[in-house]
Amino acid sequence: MSLSALNPLGWKPCFELQLTSAEMDELMVVRIGAHFGSQVLYMTDGLELSVPTSLTESCGELAVGDWLLVDPETHRGVRRLERESLIKRKAAGQRSQTQWIAANVDTLFIVSSCNHDFNLSRLERYLAVANEACVNPVVVLTKSDLCDDPHSLQQQASRLMAGLLVEFIDARDSSQAASLAIWCGQGQTVGLVGSSGVGKSTLATSLGAGPLETQPIREDDSKGRHTTTTRSIHRLDAGGVLIDTPGMRELQLAECEQGVDEVFEEIVLLAQSCHFRDCKHQYEPGCAIQDAIDQGRLDPRRLSSYRKLQSEQARNTQSLREQRHQSRKRGRFFKSVLAEKRQRHGNDR
Repeated sequence: MSLSALNPLGWKPCFELQLTSAEMDELMVVRIGAHFGSQVLYMTDGLELSVPTSLTESCGELAVGDWLLVDPETHRGVRRLERESLIKRKAAGQRSQTQWIAANVDTLFIVSSCNHDFNLSRLERYLAVANEACVNPVVVLTKSDLCDDPHSLQQQASRLMAGLLVEFIDARDSSQAASLAIWCGQGQTVGLVGSSGVGKSTLATSLGAGPLETQPIREDDSKGRHTTTTRSIHRLDAGGVLIDTPGMRELQLAECEQGVDEVFEEIVLLAQSCHFRDCKHQYEPGCAIQDAIDQGRLDPRRLSSYRKLQSEQARNTQSLREQRHQSRKRGRFFKSVLAEKRQRHGNDR
């Protein structure tokens, strides 16, 4: 198989550089196109194949968008190629686990509708996740007919981060969705995230992902019901692919310190001018951040949001590290027990 035939699925030279000559001759390259619990979808040139997840166990935990080398006869995974990017979050609820959202994404479309869903603090969360993964974020505002002044929302969103692009479209109109085509060309992978009911499935359909099921939102609070229930890859009219994801009601940050700092770069830079190195940015004399707030150069909401996300990601990161430490300790304990049993069994002989 010619590797260039994988270009429409997002194949890039950085992946080809990871292959040995023997692997190129003997193994098949596939992309994880969907995850259905006990099954995963392999996508390759002209072939889509659903296989049991047991065939990929040797490759570790996988995300939709990962590239795998597999045995062409047994379809068993041999190894996963190193990722160019990985979008992740802390798993919803009380579990201290990381949830993979999508791998090898070039651009993340962060979709928000112009109704109750529009929330600057939520957008900052998505931007932090995108920055941490080194993925280009683009905010897409939909349902402008539900807002008296949609341009004001566009301006508010564009001020969240330097250089942030905010597109304003009617997701039902394929001609307006075409304004996003610059990020959807051949070889490009776009991720699609946002709350339920913001029009992600409608937008995906307008981009050429095929007819995806949609559901109406509740009129009282603009809350949506989950339409997309699994992460999956779809081919687009512009030549690239899109990873559709279920709507997120909760986006907890973990291991995202750099991503948060990039979203709030103006606060990080101001803090360097504070009189005290350990300034808490509250009542200390010479606090550059409080001076900026007093002078109207910094929105106090931004400082509040920054503190909240900093604290949250630090707390969740610590919880994940502690769980990994406990898991390693349990693993070493079980190995020592098994080794002791083998030794006793050998002595009994």
